[in-house]
Amino acid sequence: MVVVVPQSSDLRPFEILGATKAVDLESALSSATYGPMPDTVAIAADLYTSDERIRRGVLETLAENPTTIALWGENVPSELDSRIVPLQHRLSRAAQVFKSHALAAAAAPATAIAATESFLTGGADTLRVRGNLVSMA
Repeated sequence: MVVVVPQSSDLRPFEILGATKAVDLESALSSATYGPMPDTVAIAADLYTSDERIRRGVLETLAENPTTIALWGENVPSELDSRIVPLQHRLSRAAQVFKSHALAAAAAPATAIAATESFLTGGADTLRVRGNLVSMA
């Protein structure tokens, strides 16, 4: 898994979750060349709304590429309403433990880890529900 993060980010939480490579966000956004498109791109909704470059990239990806886009967080823009559907992901017990360790490494407030995570998804896998993904639509 490759993560794209601000340059000063602590990578330990991402490594706990399985990240094998980190790319600087500004470098990735300003690059004129792109590598192969990933199967899935996960984006925080607040980042989507606050950075026009990310917003434009998500919309282009949804329109042109066989890539799944997943958004989590509050305030998902209404412009995506017809392109994304709500899904839940059931976390295994092991995933819950890894997530709790990653959150602790990120110095996030201690909270109980839910058995499911809710997010919105669109793109290539929107109509295919597989594994631990359950459509909420």
